Amino acid sequence: MEKIRSVQILPVDYEIEYICRGNRVIVGPKVRKCLPNGTWTDMTQHSRCLLLCPRVWTSLENGRVTVKPPGPPVEGTVLHYSCHAGFILEGRNISHCTKLGKWDAPKPTCLYDRNYTGKKKLYIGALFPMSGGWPGGQACMPSAQMALDLVNNRSDILPDYELELIHFDSMCDPGEATKLLYDLLYTEPIKIVLMPGCSGVSTLVGEAARMWNLIVLSYGSSSPALSNRQRFPTFFRTHPSATLHNPTRVQLFQKWKWTRIATIQQTTEVFTSTLDDLEQRVKEAGIEISVRQSFLTDPAVAVKNLKRQDARIIVGLFYETEARKVFCEVFKEKLYGKKYVWFLIGWYADNWFKIKDPAINCTVENMTEAVEGHVTTEIVMLNPETVRGVSNMTSQEFLAALMSRLGGKNPEETGGFQEAPLAYDAVWALALALNKTVAPLKAKGRRLEDFNYNNHDITAEIYRALNTSSFEGVSGHVVFDAQGSRMAMTLIEQLQGGSYKKIGYYDSSQKNLSWFGNDVWIGAGPPADRTVVIEEFRFLSQKLFAAVSVFAGLGILLGIVCLTFNIYNGNVRYIQNSQPYLNNMTAVGCMMALAAVFPLGIDGHHVHRSQFPVVCQFRLWLLGLGFSLAYGSMFTKIWWVHTLFTKKDEKKEKKKQHLEPWKLYATVGVLLAIDFLSLMIWQIVDPLHITVEKFTKEAPKEDLDVLIQPLLEHCSSEKMNTWLGVVYGYKGLLLLLGIFLAYETKSVSTEKINDHRAVGMAIYNVAMRRLITRGEWQSEQQDTLKTGSSTNNNDEEKSRQLERENRELQKIIQEKEERVSALRNQLAERQALRNRRRPSTGQNQNHNAPPPSVQPDPKSLLPPPGYPNPSTDNHSLPPSFSNSSNLYPADSKMSRNHCHNSQIPLLYK
Repeated sequence: MEKIRSVQILPVDYEIEYICRGNRVIVGPKVRKCLPNGTWTDMTQHSRCLLLCPRVWTSLENGRVTVKPPGPPVEGTVLHYSCHAGFILEGRNISHCTKLGKWDAPKPTCLYDRNYTGKKKLYIGALFPMSGGWPGGQACMPSAQMALDLVNNRSDILPDYELELIHFDSMCDPGEATKLLYDLLYTEPIKIVLMPGCSGVSTLVGEAARMWNLIVLSYGSSSPALSNRQRFPTFFRTHPSATLHNPTRVQLFQKWKWTRIATIQQTTEVFTSTLDDLEQRVKEAGIEISVRQSFLTDPAVAVKNLKRQDARIIVGLFYETEARKVFCEVFKEKLYGKKYVWFLIGWYADNWFKIKDPAINCTVENMTEAVEGHVTTEIVMLNPETVRGVSNMTSQEFLAALMSRLGGKNPEETGGFQEAPLAYDAVWALALALNKTVAPLKAKGRRLEDFNYNNHDITAEIYRALNTSSFEGVSGHVVFDAQGSRMAMTLIEQLQGGSYKKIGYYDSSQKNLSWFGNDVWIGAGPPADRTVVIEEFRFLSQKLFAAVSVFAGLGILLGIVCLTFNIYNGNVRYIQNSQPYLNNMTAVGCMMALAAVFPLGIDGHHVHRSQFPVVCQFRLWLLGLGFSLAYGSMFTKIWWVHTLFTKKDEKKEKKKQHLEPWKLYATVGVLLAIDFLSLMIWQIVDPLHITVEKFTKEAPKEDLDVLIQPLLEHCSSEKMNTWLGVVYGYKGLLLLLGIFLAYETKSVSTEKINDHRAVGMAIYNVAMRRLITRGEWQSEQQDTLKTGSSTNNNDEEKSRQLERENRELQKIIQEKEERVSALRNQLAERQALRNRRRPSTGQNQNHNAPPPSVQPDPKSLLPPPGYPNPSTDNHSLPPSFSNSSNLYPADSKMSRNHCHNSQIPLLYK
């Protein structure tokens, strides 16, 4: 205020704030604002800084304190004290707060009146949300008060006590509820039980109650988190947990034989906890959640993912406004109809999908089409049967009495009308539990009126009594589970023709499903939980198999003819010189390889699955051994021809005339042994077995909700690729080696194996032969060899003579080439040395003059015999000899003045 006083004029909307010094508090407006008319706000009220009197005087155990004027206890505050029935006030009934911040009288006390014969009061602290997100107190508070009136008029329930309700409006706001809870706990009288509503408020009260030894009994909280006994040890609720829908859902899944579901949820704590519980329950029931999607505000992506993952049975957990967004996207993605079933929460308004919502761009007709046929589960909050419960009132009589208390208000416009029976039964559950504790407490010398926030024994007795509650109420049978949650029946409804129809009830406590049998489906019945996949084995075309078998049979027949011809003409010398036994092995190997066509064409169409491994073995052994026999025999001939007739060692000339047949047979035997061992090891370590391969699913031409899964049976083993790599690698190297040997021996002719040329032709690669024929891979030596071998191939001796002469000429040519190379190197060294020499004296010598040329000895440059004389043109020489002076130009930095004399002898060395 010091700074403001120095300013004469302040602008409009200027605000000033009062701050008190010390422990004084502001009484009156704390902030004032400059108005356009030149005045300040709240000018009729004075702002004063007053001392605060102790707040302990504002509460009285077993009594009441009236504060005038309402507000903090400051100078001028007057307190009026009174005791509850059965208690006597000791001390003054009035006290004033002085300007010194002290009360003018000691705090009084309320003493128990042992001569009192009337009823003693027990107080219940309640928080009813009369406004806010869920204004359930509008109907629940009158319902609870109606139950209190009936209980207090009963002579058989708490005859010595009277229950009184002290309530506040929490506005369904945890922040507001914190302040009200503080007032309830720190203001007399002592409350024996707390009754909150709304899940958020109940969470706050339930966590704080354990510190005050208070029982909490909620009438309107569905969050699954409140079932945590470690977090909320004294919490009970007559409103069932949201997870109570899940046993009903699982029961319906099993009824309709669904084992695969999908879920989509709004990202809030209540729905996340519910879905976690559902996931655990379906897992125990052997049901799979294939897709789990969530969204915050926009469900478009989540719905598209459901469509992409082929979701059919979908559980949706979201509020009503988000439900309209979800089903607008469902309509766009065509995720409805005879192939789909949606499970929703049943507490939406009956016409929720017809309400115009600016947040969506779908018409009412679109929404009605998308939601048709969905199933809802809803907690039964009003007993459907005409039964008189503990209050001697039926559910219909209760509704009539409640409507009378509401003064004829429209139930649809009254918040908490559906939950009103739960609040009514909550008061009866509390009254019955307190009545049950009277006798046990009396045996211990205790009374209910002795309760305080430090008395754990009385709280424990109330807890035990509530935990064993079981009675018929207007909401149905009231019983609590181990977590303190209400066990109730679930109503099952289905949207049929735009309106909800009851199709059954489920009692989770008795695990009893009452089914009406009036469920209606768009298709012939409940849809499948996934696209039905029909497995279809694909077999080899029988026509193709028959055609190939005929050709294979002809090949085998031809092999038999050749084998017979070879045996029959075994005495003919030409046949004998071709190694007929090897030819017989080739024929047998070819017939075995051709015979493998038959087991290769046999599949599940011909033999049973148990016999298929035998067919696999036939395929492997016939192909493996057939190849080794057929190719091994041909390879043996080429191998030995190359070994005996292409060696340069003269010492082996004598051995070329002697080729023992046993060596040929032994070579074939080695190849067969390698194949046999490798195949045997394969079948012992990792035997072949039948394997079913799946291919891409195919859609049938008809409009059916099925897919065709093509299957193919074939032989395989665990390490199939490894074994095939070993076999193919070994066979491939053998083939390459055979091609090389066939090429190397193409010009060799011998009478011992007179058909090796035909064998070489058999194992030539066509592409390689084409390249060789065009001469792209022919070297100079090969051309010479081809020229030298162009003589009469039948004259074997003449051919050997030419080969020896060819080798001698090659040696002479090589020696001459080495000599020429050495002479050229010496010439280059001398020429380089002369270019670097300079006169030791004569400083006027022209350094740019070219050095004297060196004339080499003409005889030293003559080519060896057989080579043409070189031309005298310098350009015919290699670049390094065409002009030796170019190696060291005249203007080069290297000169005699820069070289050391010790280098001269090395240049001539």
